[in-house]
Amino acid sequence: MTSLFAQEIRLSKRHEEIVSQRLMLLQQMENKLGDQHTVKASQLQTVETAFKRNLSLLKDLEAAEKSLQTRIHPILRPEVVSLETRYWASVEEYIPKWERFLLGKAPYPFAVENQNEAENTIQNEA
Repeated sequence: MTSLFAQEIRLSKRHEEIVSQRLMLLQQMENKLGDQHTVKASQLQTVETAFKRNLSLLKDLEAAEKSLQTRIHPILRPEVVSLETRYWASVEEYIPKWERFLLGKAPYPFAVENQNEAENTIQNEA
């Protein structure tokens, strides 16, 4: 009976050790989980801060781009815009005539007193 009693005491101590280890492991797991939550929250905060910073930088870049665009392409006066529009309309009107001439399919597009002089001028410029 003493041997059974001794075995019961030994098993009881072993059970207490196992329960103690289990509690210790559970505590470690809780601590690790808490640390992971803390790290995750920190990472989330870092991401949010970076997002806000990037958004602010993007807005600043867009404002700088807009500022540079107005400096590079200042707002033209209406007379200048009108002249530019008429110029490009004129260019588009004469493109077919010049295109045929430049491809060698038609004579010089405008009446010239000396056709050879005009052709020599064009050849010298090319």
